[in-house]
Amino acid sequence: MPQPAPASTRASEAGPDSVPSRHRIGILALQGDFREHADAVRAIGAEPVLVRLPRDLVGVDALILPGGESTTMRKLVDRYGLCEPIAALARGGAPVFGTCAGMILLADRITDGEEPVLRLLDIAVQRNAYGRQLDSFESDVEIPQLGAEPLHGIFIRAPLVTDAGPEVEVLARDESGRPLAVRQGKVLATAFHPELTDDRRMHRLFLQLIEA
Repeated sequence: MPQPAPASTRASEAGPDSVPSRHRIGILALQGDFREHADAVRAIGAEPVLVRLPRDLVGVDALILPGGESTTMRKLVDRYGLCEPIAALARGGAPVFGTCAGMILLADRITDGEEPVLRLLDIAVQRNAYGRQLDSFESDVEIPQLGAEPLHGIFIRAPLVTDAGPEVEVLARDESGRPLAVRQGKVLATAFHPELTDDRRMHRLFLQLIEA
């Protein structure tokens, strides 16, 4: 089983283009592209906090669940006792943002056999619905809440939202009308990877949920 990197509760110091930190945003750092999310968090003027153990959640204002390999991530979440502390953080009002595999971790239902993990978002998802690694693609995504200019979406083994509950707001859809970005209260999720581009509008939207 893959092992997490050596324990560390914070990402490195903010870069020269950042502004003084106002919020501490946790990023699940067991596996996946958490470093890219840390860069995005710095770019919007917040402080990234790498989360590998329950104690790393203390004092964070919000949490990001990154893209990666969902089966590996769920095993490590269980192994390090993070499921209930993350759920408790969300119940306490902290916003949570999941991208790709992070969306799967948040989902209430998984259509292809695996048990749900956090069940914080009233959606059903199908894993790898847009194809395997070799079928990865890029496509512009229209998100009216972010303005008229499309957001460039990177899809890598992306999940498909097959059902969304009545309290789930669909922020973006693909050409077939299937949800690509959803929000339920302070829980936000995308099937694509906004952290792999230089467009920080999804992360700024997440920051607005913290400030709200």
